[in-house]
Amino acid sequence: MGHEVSAGVIVFRNQPRREYLVLDYGSHWDFPKGHIEPGEDPLATARRELREETTIDDARFVPGYTERMRYFYRKAGEQMRKVVIYFLAETATETVTLSHEHCGYAWVTHEEGMTRLTFKSARELLTNAHKFLEALPCSLDANQPADQSM
Repeated sequence: MGHEVSAGVIVFRNQPRREYLVLDYGSHWDFPKGHIEPGEDPLATARRELREETTIDDARFVPGYTERMRYFYRKAGEQMRKVVIYFLAETATETVTLSHEHCGYAWVTHEEGMTRLTFKSARELLTNAHKFLEALPCSLDANQPADQSM
């Protein structure tokens, strides 16, 4: 059995309400993510994939948030075990320029994301991220900016 590790990012904005970015991959809706390249750490991968897939380059990653998603799939007839490490990041960007990998995008509320995201695991990620943000003592963009250096 093969093994792959990828990294991704759950992107949100707070203007005027909290919305999350979801991408249309043609066959499913999901978050930006991609393979970790040799010598690259997961956070660098998440930042690079976000920039490559959406042109978002102002992401402020939220300290202390990571989620791991594990699943199996088939690649060229071989069963693969995949782990995706997700980070959470805020952006002020509204308009997204998509890479060739995607057919569309949407900014959705948590509730809208529950119907738009294709896979149960992605819906669980969104709910966990939403709960994490709701539990913070104040808005990230008001008094405690997320860490740009992450």
